[in-house]
Amino acid sequence: MPEAFVLFKTEPTHEREVYLTLSEHSDVAEVHALYGEFDLLVRITSPTSKELSHLLMESFRRIKGVKETQTLIAVEA
Repeated sequence: MPEAFVLFKTEPTHEREVYLTLSEHSDVAEVHALYGEFDLLVRITSPTSKELSHLLMESFRRIKGVKETQTLIAVEA
C-alpha cells in the first residue's frame, strides 16, 4: 500500500482548520502539529499509487488555508 509523508505550511491562523480537515480524511493515518518551518506533518496511505497522486495533487493542495506542501514518498528498503 503506497504511503507518503506530507509537510504542510498553512496561511496564518488556518493551522487548526487545516488540521481538522486532514484529520477527517479517510486516507490520512496521522496528523501532527509542528513548531518550525512547517505547521503540520501528515502520514497518508492509499490503495494505489494513482490514488495517492490524486490525493496529493487534487485534494490536499486545494484545502482552504494550505499555503505550501512538501511530499516525501515512502519506499520499501
